[in-house]
Amino acid sequence: MFMKELDYKKRRDALLACMDDGVSVIAAAEYKTRSNDTEYPFRQDSNFYYLTGFKEDNALLVLVKSSKETKSILFVQPKDEKMELWTGKRLGIDGAKKLFTHHEVYSIESVVQEIEKYLKGRKTLYSNIYATQTLYANIKDVCKRLVNNRSVTTSPRIFKDVNELVQNMRLIKSDKEIALIKKALAITKKAHHQAMKMIKEGMYEYQIQAEIEYVFKFNGAYSDAYTTIVAGGNNANTLHYINNENTLSNGDLVLIDAGCEYEMYASDITRTFPVNGTFSSSQAKLYKMILAAQKEIISAIKPGIVKQDIQTLSETLLTQGLVDLGILKGEVKSLIKAKKHKAFYPHGIGHWMGLDVHDPCPYKNEAGKEIAFEEGMVLTIEPGIYIDENCLDVPCEYLGMGIRIEDDILVTSEGCEVLSEGIEKEIVAIQALMQKS
Repeated sequence: MFMKELDYKKRRDALLACMDDGVSVIAAAEYKTRSNDTEYPFRQDSNFYYLTGFKEDNALLVLVKSSKETKSILFVQPKDEKMELWTGKRLGIDGAKKLFTHHEVYSIESVVQEIEKYLKGRKTLYSNIYATQTLYANIKDVCKRLVNNRSVTTSPRIFKDVNELVQNMRLIKSDKEIALIKKALAITKKAHHQAMKMIKEGMYEYQIQAEIEYVFKFNGAYSDAYTTIVAGGNNANTLHYINNENTLSNGDLVLIDAGCEYEMYASDITRTFPVNGTFSSSQAKLYKMILAAQKEIISAIKPGIVKQDIQTLSETLLTQGLVDLGILKGEVKSLIKAKKHKAFYPHGIGHWMGLDVHDPCPYKNEAGKEIAFEEGMVLTIEPGIYIDENCLDVPCEYLGMGIRIEDDILVTSEGCEVLSEGIEKEIVAIQALMQKS
């Protein structure tokens, strides 16, 4: 399941093949200050990790391509007993040479002096250095000085964002990447099912969040892939509700949007169910409409279609459902043209997922044309309807309901696979699971 150095080398070779005569300078993430002298938990930059598998901070990958050679150089922190006492063991230069297959490995302390020789004489500079701390600021200064130098023979004349190249590569997941996503989903399944079993009237939303994140950690996940949403009642109508501070009430629905990150790969799942374990008639009607729409949307996914195809389908299905339930009145096409559905379905049908929960891979190519689905792409499908308790001209039986159902989907050669199939979403199955509590 786990990636090996050969996997990362193949990616570096693929990136080099995409490059013109030039140099890529790709920085690792840096620690971010939380308060005074404390930091947020460190999480490696996704693109840097995708190409190296290296999890330490203060590191730099340099890829050189010319007509004569291609070369991969890694800069890492040297061993330092005093610092390692506080922050943990480092791989160091010798350790990196043993573990990785880069042509050269140097100390990050020498990077400002070394990088200039790689940049001189190259046509194009590819970079992702946006950080403001001293180390990367110094590297940026070197790159900026050389790019602005008017001597064509000694300086890069073109600057490109290397992230665009890497993120395009990340669109297609390998078998190992898919296996890691499945592992993340197996853990996320346990967490969602545990939440269904334990929830009851009077509990606080944060108590459910704590249980979910406990299950993540207990089963080997590094962390949540994003801040867990536990939204009871009308709170579900705030799409990114993360306060998780209110009590859960009998008769309300609770929307839980939670996924873990396992070996850097994300999962992203939303389930909505009743606090008391039984869907009311009105809750069931709205829930069944959304679930039926989700199933039809998923069944339409296959190679060759584009994201807008399923966005359009989702808007048509959900708007028709709102009309059928008396929440909207009018002809479906006219309602969509007037964007009347946006009051209840304001977001997109889904997004790419992988190393990031919202993988920043492109949806359009350089010509501005939508990228067609291909085997190996992974995305979420998450239709939802949100009816605030203060909505006007809506049947009162639906007021305060917010329902979203989200699954993670793999595009296959002939259609798609629901990677999160085992996480219960049928009304009968949810109620049965909740009654086991």
